Amino acid sequence: MMHWSWMRLAAGAAGLSGIVAGFVVNVDRATREGKDLGLVLANYFSLFTIITTTLSIVALTAAAVWSMRHPGTSREPFAVALGLVVVTGPMLLLGIVYNALLRGLPSELALTDAPGIAFLDHWATEVLHVVLPIYLLVDLLFATRRRGLPWKTLLVIVGYPIAWITYTMIRGELTPDPFGWTPWWYPYGFLDPHGAGGWASALTYIGVLTGLLLGLGAITIAIGRFRERRAIARETATEQVGVLQA
Repeated sequence: MMHWSWMRLAAGAAGLSGIVAGFVVNVDRATREGKDLGLVLANYFSLFTIITTTLSIVALTAAAVWSMRHPGTSREPFAVALGLVVVTGPMLLLGIVYNALLRGLPSELALTDAPGIAFLDHWATEVLHVVLPIYLLVDLLFATRRRGLPWKTLLVIVGYPIAWITYTMIRGELTPDPFGWTPWWYPYGFLDPHGAGGWASALTYIGVLTGLLLGLGAITIAIGRFRERRAIARETATEQVGVLQA
């Protein structure tokens, strides 16, 4: 229905506002501290949160545009369904990880932010780690015209995060912290192999998060397949009633 198109566009716009707010915060901090702005922004756009949100904006916009151009009752095409499913699992994982492990742990730089910058930082954090994951969950459960996908889609869902973690762990050793705290940079403390637990701790977290992502991906696919079967059953029942009444 049309209302879901507008809701998807609104969710995409909210995600974009979060990315822009975070961008402004990082520019302010780098400028204020006299640090390498290029490196700060390269790190920012390498965050799993930012990459996944960007992909979510693309998927939601594509789904909304298709729905507007093809009003009716037909289910969404495979490409649209795949785009939505691929971002839903990772966004839900982001919401779970942030709220379980990272909420309430501001960086040292965040404590020195001016009130306006602190507001933008809070806005970006809440939109990207709470609002967008919740919307994608609601869309998965209730949006009309959702298409079920084959189980092999799970490989695509985990493929992107595995590629990101590989990139991140290699880049982390080659990239210095732009604020000079360490000669390496990892976007999330639990991935840093230089911590107390070393590589064993980092790899344990990676294994646990991969398992969570597999579980979320499987649940996402299962819900989509269940909703499609139920929709087909309703359509069949309606057609049978129509035949009997003819």
